[in-house]
Amino acid sequence: MQIPKKECQKLSDEDLVRKSLENIKYFACLFERYEQKLLHYILRISYFPREGAEDVLQEAFIKIWKNLNKFDSSLKFSSWAYRIVRNTTISEWKKTKSRGKEKQIKIDEDAFNNLPSELNLAEQVHKKFSSMEIRKILDDLPKKYSEVLILKFLEDKNYREISDILKKPSGTIATLIHRAKKAFRKKFTSKNISF
Repeated sequence: MQIPKKECQKLSDEDLVRKSLENIKYFACLFERYEQKLLHYILRISYFPREGAEDVLQEAFIKIWKNLNKFDSSLKFSSWAYRIVRNTTISEWKKTKSRGKEKQIKIDEDAFNNLPSELNLAEQVHKKFSSMEIRKILDDLPKKYSEVLILKFLEDKNYREISDILKKPSGTIATLIHRAKKAFRKKFTSKNISF
């Protein structure tokens, strides 16, 4: 018998982790809570087709389950899960790359439309730049910059969560985000767009 949705919704992530270790049925609550968020994250940081991203997600959830007893409760579960998904995606990317297939960071259409305003760029970006042009800018940025922009502005993660996901100090994250925004703005303005 499945755990009722209302019971799942009442419990925190940490409670669900604890209960999942006692009863595997509670893990389904965590899966349902994070399935779509993590799938969208994979699609944003990879060029995997949806089916490939779903395979990566399944592999990541297997790793989450296998390592659940090692979860550090001083971290947020979501940060820990994002880190596992990120690492699994990178691992799969390396396998794909070793087979000679290219992979770059990808952002979905809705994400492109939200990114410029989040970076405090002028409102005219939406009118003058297509999502494909923004994608090109993000693809031209170093991966470390694209990654923090995705986590901060598209995944709506705070500095602590990004720090936990990337395993870098919060100060480093703040610096990376600052530099990433500056690099994005520089590439954007080099397109000779006037506001």
